[in-house]
Amino acid sequence: MSEVVDFVVRNGELFVFVYVFADQIGVPLPAVPALLAMGALAAVGKMHFGLALLASVVASLLADVIWYALGRTRGSAVLRLLCKMSLEPDSCVRRTENAFLRYGVRALVVAKFVPGLSTIAPPLAGVVGVSGPRFTAYSTVAAFLWAGTWGSLGYLAGDALQEIAGHTGRLGTVLVSVVVVVVVGYVVFKWIQRQRFLRSLRIARMSQDELKRDLDAGTPVFVVDLRSTLDVATMPFVVPGALRIAPEELEDHAERIPRDRDVVVYCS
Repeated sequence: MSEVVDFVVRNGELFVFVYVFADQIGVPLPAVPALLAMGALAAVGKMHFGLALLASVVASLLADVIWYALGRTRGSAVLRLLCKMSLEPDSCVRRTENAFLRYGVRALVVAKFVPGLSTIAPPLAGVVGVSGPRFTAYSTVAAFLWAGTWGSLGYLAGDALQEIAGHTGRLGTVLVSVVVVVVVGYVVFKWIQRQRFLRSLRIARMSQDELKRDLDAGTPVFVVDLRSTLDVATMPFVVPGALRIAPEELEDHAERIPRDRDVVVYCS
């Protein structure tokens, strides 16, 4: 264990680059603990803060550009792929779409601070047609703010962490151990959440073939299209006879949904 810790501390900037890139490319590993550790190590002279920050920004921007390009060329199929990879499949795309509807391209900055959303936002920007230069500018600013904020918080906590580790004289070991515990705990918690959600989804789910069979047979089924405005714009197809309601307006139009028949809801 000590050899691994020493390697990470000696190659801190490279480790930060690889870790942040993995997080932003979609691997379910939270980058925040690594950024906090980056700042703390820099505060006690075991890492160059400027180089580590630059490595974080470059890694984040590189991952963003890859997903943006895939969004431009592959469209909504990329979003479906990311949703399968996400530890939060129930909201991985929805919350990002809502942020884009509210803030436009500025949502790239907001999404960067929310785990999961930071990976969805770049391909979504490509899907909705944000220009390359504008995307790059906002993604760069977002990466600096995101990595700089968490790294600075870690830097401010560096002295306190050094005092805690003073009894063993192994600050690097303490920091890496904390990062490992937090990351493993986060992944396990989100995995359990995901399994519970998927289990509930399987219970209430109706396949496309089953719905078509019911509609063809004249079964009294009421269909509600709850896709967001961005979803409809990128894929303007609807189930025949479906009632189109924006998700945020569902409560306002609840009286339009009948109570005397089965209701089938579909979204992204």
